[in-house]
Amino acid sequence: MIVLKKLSKTFYKDGLRIEVLRGIDLEIKGGESLAVLGVSGAGKSTLIHIMGLLDHPTGGDFTINGHHVFQWDEKKKANFRNASIGFVFQFNNLLPEFSALENTMMPALIGGVPKKDAREKACKLLQEVGLEHRLKHKPGELSGGEQQRVAIARALIMEPEILLADEPTGNLDTETGKKIEDILIHLNATKKITLVLVTHNKSWAERMTNRILLHDGKIYDYE
Repeated sequence: MIVLKKLSKTFYKDGLRIEVLRGIDLEIKGGESLAVLGVSGAGKSTLIHIMGLLDHPTGGDFTINGHHVFQWDEKKKANFRNASIGFVFQFNNLLPEFSALENTMMPALIGGVPKKDAREKACKLLQEVGLEHRLKHKPGELSGGEQQRVAIARALIMEPEILLADEPTGNLDTETGKKIEDILIHLNATKKITLVLVTHNKSWAERMTNRILLHDGKIYDYE
């Protein structure tokens, strides 16, 4: 499904050339779950941002289902990203003025789904993550774990093929983080969504199909 060949990403800061990703070769199959581990600054977030079409590689080749997505124009990439890729970040990025239901509906409404259909799908997803009693609550009225559940529901509203999660439990206590972990593992198993997870949590990583270690911009086998 996702294939990276000799992928590189270089930044320039204060006249210095910083190689964040250096010749990444990686293949992720449909329905697989992959954990990406590594110390801070290893390039994990950059890698997942490129996979989600939020950032561009400097060199190399990147395809999703055989499509060279970075050859598309910005509108086509944005439409594909909204329809086919779900995101769950450490900071949930919920819109504070909207309810849990409205936040969940947002990608569907942007994607042209009729409001009634978007509402029905959002209600069902919030029920699946245990928030059927919190539909009208705004983010400020929800706990950190509940906010992440809303973010997960929002990520799934368009029935994406790929779910990218970047330290989704980083701001949560251990017990709440474990619940979020269980939800994402369950979604990968039942909905066959390809799950790519950036994490420092080795026990969570060991529950994934595959694991890689990112170090100095290169991939190593995780042991």
